[in-house]
Amino acid sequence: MKNGTLWKDIDGNDIQAHGGMSLAHEGTFYWYGEHKGADNCPGTTRVDVIGVSCYSSADLMNWKYEGLVIEADHTDPDSPMYYKKVCERPKVIYCRKTGKFVLWMHLDSADYTFAGVGIAVSDSPVGPFTLITAKQPNRLDSRDMTVFQDHDGTAYLFHSSNWNKMMAISRLTDDYTDVDGFFKYALIDQSREAPAICMHNSKYYMVTSGCTGWEPNSALYAVSDYAMGTWELIDNPCEGENYRRTFEGQSSYIFEYGGRKYLMLDHWKPYDLRNSGYSFLPLEIDEKGIMTIKWTDEFLV
Repeated sequence: MKNGTLWKDIDGNDIQAHGGMSLAHEGTFYWYGEHKGADNCPGTTRVDVIGVSCYSSADLMNWKYEGLVIEADHTDPDSPMYYKKVCERPKVIYCRKTGKFVLWMHLDSADYTFAGVGIAVSDSPVGPFTLITAKQPNRLDSRDMTVFQDHDGTAYLFHSSNWNKMMAISRLTDDYTDVDGFFKYALIDQSREAPAICMHNSKYYMVTSGCTGWEPNSALYAVSDYAMGTWELIDNPCEGENYRRTFEGQSSYIFEYGGRKYLMLDHWKPYDLRNSGYSFLPLEIDEKGIMTIKWTDEFLV
């Protein structure tokens, strides 16, 4: 699996799981992402919505395509999942209380003025997921987003808000299907997006991207004592060629395997989105709490 390239599944087909995440459940990894397996709409940097894809793996190296866990609606222009609208950055968490898998995703109008989230549920990690609502969480605009499940089971939505000027952190209900009304702003006036969250030695870490559209920029990480605490921007954690451009990629998610953390990157090709590549890069946090993400040519577990 050569980093920075488009990877193949076990059938030799392109993996279409952009802007996604990896969920570990009962010994299997599930990779969810935006299916962009079609040509760009002529002259644009968009692909008509296809749906959210899912791949499964026991070793993070060999991925089986499980299909679309939720599909675009091709008949109802008023549907939040209408294929001419926007569906981005899908994230799935498992709720132990209900036994349900809950999918959160950025849903938007074609002109990006709705700026909301969609929430869907399923009894199985491979779907199908049923959309239960599309809304602006806590009446806040929500663009690039992720969900984070804390060690005590509390879950949070991290989402770029106020036209990307700040990061909003919204606590979820116990069943993870809504926000509970408690939220706060972080990284105020810093214009950060593409959040990826992890925890290490009782500290919370957030990797984000600058807001430069499709153009790569410098990643930064922030640290807090609490998920909804005061987040302090620290520095660019990347080391290696093109480190100031996040290795020509953008953060998507942080997952753990074998006691190590890895950052998922998307390498966007805005006018050829179906061929955008991926990287899984080792993420290290030393005894002083300093984060380092080094480029590696290949992902090897």
